Amino acid sequence: MSHSIAVIKGDGIGPEIMDATLRVLDALECGFEYEFVDAGLSALENHGTLIPQASLDAIEKHGIALKGPLTTPIGKGFSSINVQLRRHFDLYANVRPAISFPGTRSRFEDIDMITVRENTEGAYLSDGQEMIDDGNTGISVIKVTRKGSERIVRYAFELAKSSGRKKVTAVHKANIIKTSSGLFLDVAREIASEYPDIEFQEMIVDNACMQLVMNPHQFDVVVTTNLFGDILSDLCAGLVGGLGLAPGANIGERAAIFEAVHGSAPDIAGKKLANPCALLLAAAQMLDHLGMADKGETIRHGIRTVLETRRDMVTPDIGGTGNTDTFAQALVEYIHA
Repeated sequence: MSHSIAVIKGDGIGPEIMDATLRVLDALECGFEYEFVDAGLSALENHGTLIPQASLDAIEKHGIALKGPLTTPIGKGFSSINVQLRRHFDLYANVRPAISFPGTRSRFEDIDMITVRENTEGAYLSDGQEMIDDGNTGISVIKVTRKGSERIVRYAFELAKSSGRKKVTAVHKANIIKTSSGLFLDVAREIASEYPDIEFQEMIVDNACMQLVMNPHQFDVVVTTNLFGDILSDLCAGLVGGLGLAPGANIGERAAIFEAVHGSAPDIAGKKLANPCALLLAAAQMLDHLGMADKGETIRHGIRTVLETRRDMVTPDIGGTGNTDTFAQALVEYIHA
């Protein structure tokens, strides 16, 4: 069965890691049909906008997009491309796994956890932001709704249930921010009562940061609000070797966008030094989402095997002597073996 997806190659190293990822997907014989769409700096140059309407229409049509890293120009009134996409498609769930792989520069082994971050409200809303008092005071409104809290917490519990995970931890700051964070925690407790077979834990965000560094293995699924989720998911990436191994899924009712969460690294663009693992792991999330979990697991196991046995083929950032293309080639050989 074929499935069409929108593909955004991205800026900087994006085209290199996307080409590597598509080689692996083709080797898996997923039956995908790709529609390549423009976004980021190339779109700005060619169309005068960071996200052309045609690109939005393509994502809407296919319902699935695989996205390389995009660059939002600093200043000049540009808003984050990723935030625009999340709001346009109401991609309320940001799902970021942190999984240990061999041969990486990490302090821990055997980490396997997921951060589920609310993606559309909270501290990142532009509503209510203003400068007053002649520019000496900045004001920002944190808006959390019952609807937003319910759907993200329920998503986390359903994810735990479907993937055989045993525990969900709601991270909050309700002891101080009693309105917005308090509402989120109240809703989390209500939803948790509907899932008696899954352990529920609540943890204040500062303690969660300390606990993640001291004993990350106590966590399974973490669910939290927008700002806290952004911070915690990067911390979790650091526990397993950095953003080069950090995929992300942005999921809503109308569409889902899967991405490498790292930047576009323009300093190494074109040099074939970029590690494709984050985008490959995002592609594995996409396969899970599309009901092809066996192929998604093949990618994860393939990455693990290549890191363990083919150091000559992997990229220098994780201690190898290969490049982007040889990493992809090693995975293709693994699939065909």
